[in-house]
Amino acid sequence: MSHDASEVLIAAEVATAPIPIQLVASIDLDVALGAAGSAAKALATREGFKGEGGSVLLLSDAQGGLVRVLAGIGRGDAPNVLRALPAKLPAGDYVLEGAGASEASAAALAWGLGSYVFDRYQAARGKPRPRLVISQSADIPTLRRIVHSTALARDMINTPANDLGPLQIETIAREVAEAYGARISVTTGDDLLEAGYPAIHAVGRAAVAARAPRLIELDWSGPGADETAPRIALVGKGVVFDTGGLDIKPSSGMRLMKKDMGGAAHALALGRMVMDAGLPIRLTVLLPVVENAISGDAMRPGDVLETRAGLSVEVGNTDAEGRLILADALTRAGELEPALTIDLATLTGAARVALGPDVPPFYTDDEALAADLADAARAVGDPLWRLPLWAGYEASLDSDVADLKNDPDAWAQAGSITAALFLKRFAPATGVWLHLDIFGWNPRKRPGFAVGGEAQAIRALFQLLQTRYGGAA
Repeated sequence: MSHDASEVLIAAEVATAPIPIQLVASIDLDVALGAAGSAAKALATREGFKGEGGSVLLLSDAQGGLVRVLAGIGRGDAPNVLRALPAKLPAGDYVLEGAGASEASAAALAWGLGSYVFDRYQAARGKPRPRLVISQSADIPTLRRIVHSTALARDMINTPANDLGPLQIETIAREVAEAYGARISVTTGDDLLEAGYPAIHAVGRAAVAARAPRLIELDWSGPGADETAPRIALVGKGVVFDTGGLDIKPSSGMRLMKKDMGGAAHALALGRMVMDAGLPIRLTVLLPVVENAISGDAMRPGDVLETRAGLSVEVGNTDAEGRLILADALTRAGELEPALTIDLATLTGAARVALGPDVPPFYTDDEALAADLADAARAVGDPLWRLPLWAGYEASLDSDVADLKNDPDAWAQAGSITAALFLKRFAPATGVWLHLDIFGWNPRKRPGFAVGGEAQAIRALFQLLQTRYGGAA
């Protein structure tokens, strides 16, 4: 997995002669270069440095040692510049000049998120990376927990299915549980039938025994959280690889299906943030983990499945499997009478058609929750957009032979909305429910955003939980 956040965000007392970074807006370029001296001015002219966003000017002494960095921020886009900056600098310790407490925290978070690399399979892995000295006025514990947990989600998504099956997700969950004193239980294989999780079993039973389906449940209570403390349930879709089942995907559609466990990675990473922050709540993390494989025992189009909720589901499409495993997990969440249930899933391509890869939609019937989440997303720069649970499309889920079906009628068209309406049938009756249809992937390389696994919405969700429930840093 990736380097710990502490390797790129360090306290002043462990820094070695940090190199100052000066942020330079394009309108202030002449002043900055005048202060830096004639040699810097000549270098800027030679290299065409004009203070544009993302541009860098490395200033060296007579011996060639780096002594100062001028980082262009254009018209003031400092966070995105700082996210891109680590990839442009040689290894060493750096310090941001002239930043106040809030600016220092934002800068450190951007640096930490932008420093992420996934080099597990590369011969040149583990190269030293530039480190940023964190201001003592910054909230160091919060910065580290967000960066580390975000890297955990991205690592899990980036790891190919041959190295991240159901057992490996269980192992990671056990490590997180052990680190924070959480209780963990795992129900595996045919035991799912006896325990009352028939839909999870049906989706995952075609996989080989070593990759048997399972439901992972973590339970944790924060400091001072008694039986009256609110319970928060996090549910994450964990399809470690999705062939589509007998309704097999084309090769182009299967190429990125290692990321179909992104919901489980997100739920586990968000749970880690909550536990590390010591929020005074009771937390349950539920991860239904399967491989949607193909074998003689695979579920078939037309099969009717039972669910933990007692509702029967006609399988119209074996490639709409994520909602089936989430149905059992959401039902389990409801048995715990949570105040808030959040499910995260790489559920539909329709969500990407609606909003593209960068903006995940969210669904809830609770207006206060929707407003709070939108505020949290804006506050931390983690984009989300609410889509409606449009009741007019519910009839598209009607089945002639079962209580409902997993492939809505084509007339409804709105695939992300109808998937959310399907899940709503299984959402807890107590408290409020929130569904996020995430992508979990950067399809294009941008400064500070490598192609590959991406953590979406968990910073906004963590901000929401902190605001609502408080807790120690």
